[in-house]
Amino acid sequence: MSATVLDQQTPPTTKRAVPAALRRPARRRTRGRLAPGRPVPYGWALGPLLLLALWAAGSAAGLFDARSLPAPWTTAATAGDLIADGRLQSHLATSAQRAVLGLLFGIAAGLLLALVSGLSRIGEAVIDGPVQIKRAIPSLALIPLLILWFGIGETMKVVTIALGVFVPIYIHTHNGLRTIDSRYVELAETVRLGRLGFVRHVVLPGALPGFLLGMRFAVTAAWLSLVVVEQVNATSGIGYMMELARTYGQTDVILVGLVVYGLLGLLSDGLVRLVERRTLSWRRTLAA
Repeated sequence: MSATVLDQQTPPTTKRAVPAALRRPARRRTRGRLAPGRPVPYGWALGPLLLLALWAAGSAAGLFDARSLPAPWTTAATAGDLIADGRLQSHLATSAQRAVLGLLFGIAAGLLLALVSGLSRIGEAVIDGPVQIKRAIPSLALIPLLILWFGIGETMKVVTIALGVFVPIYIHTHNGLRTIDSRYVELAETVRLGRLGFVRHVVLPGALPGFLLGMRFAVTAAWLSLVVVEQVNATSGIGYMMELARTYGQTDVILVGLVVYGLLGLLSDGLVRLVERRTLSWRRTLAA
């Protein structure tokens, strides 16, 4: 029956009684209600700026004791003095060197162990158990033993950071390997991919999301470990600067060190997230 005949048979009052909103597909309205929308520009900075505003407001209102928690402007002035003296740059360079070395060694160890464990059942049986044991033992609890093994020099500090880094890299990369869709494995067998081609075209791309997620935890673990090791018989670094300031009761210098650590953690996490968005642009998620 044609549309003209249907229109003639349908009473005009019936068509006018149905509102236009009710005649729209429900799926479109639901999709619009659940869609997260576009990301907020510079949304990563809103939280820290809010904390800074609360800190400044509390200091201006006299809610915080200036001896226990100096105002932001006092801390900024102290940071300016440290920069003018060159002390902050020197300590920051030392801390960055330790963190980068620890990250490199930790990432290499975690990635290698994850590949061996994820691609071999025998490797998993040998490696996964000790890694889980290490996961249950905080790296900082190993510092007394590491001092006995490596002394109090740079080697102990770098090893401590690497131990804190390799566990999240291993855990998330191994999980990424174990959750690769079996259909890709069947496809690789169908096209007769060799072992090296299978690793290159299936394993590594499939494990990349887990590896990048582990990187976000790893960079945080690196800075957390660095805070502690630089306060153990160190002669340079941001942690050493903070420990020296604690001895002389310089709370503003301690706050400068905390702000530097916080900014380093925020920037490194943002860098990993940027790499993740660029590398995994093929994935459609709510975050995108």
